[in-house]
Amino acid sequence: MPRSEVLFVGGRSGVGKSTAAEALHDLLAAADVPHAVIEGDLLDLAHPAPHVAHPTVRLAERNLRAMWAEYRELGHHRLVFTNTVSVLEHERLAAAMGDDPVVTAVLLRASDATTTGRLARRAGGTVPQAQLAHSAATAGRLDSAVADTVARVDTDGRSPLEIARQLASLTGWLPG
Repeated sequence: MPRSEVLFVGGRSGVGKSTAAEALHDLLAAADVPHAVIEGDLLDLAHPAPHVAHPTVRLAERNLRAMWAEYRELGHHRLVFTNTVSVLEHERLAAAMGDDPVVTAVLLRASDATTTGRLARRAGGTVPQAQLAHSAATAGRLDSAVADTVARVDTDGRSPLEIARQLASLTGWLPG
């Protein structure tokens, strides 16, 4: 079986991670390129938050390992993984996959105006100021903290398909 490959897509809330991953899924599926998509935010979504209630337990990593093992058993070797901070944790997440994958990490970026509009559409109206402030702070933290090996892709004024094509180019997963 070929070596695993993983694309980690990170970025602030409202930057378009999930939308870009869905568009990439559509591109890859249309080209009959086998792959899996995992929305990392859901791997440890619980109350109380597992990382607070059990600080030594890395539930998201444990769940990623279990899910990826199932995909591998079915013959998959490419994974698209979205999560806000995955670009800061890509080494640990890749290790959790358990099979030494080839890693591509991408930080999606967008302006405050763009993300505010996207979050408002998602919420169906006004977004609380605290959520907008958190998104902006996260953007700054991610942009300054990610390694130089992490690609940066701006999403302002671009369609999900354009972003997906750039992600596909960065991974080399599309033929020709």
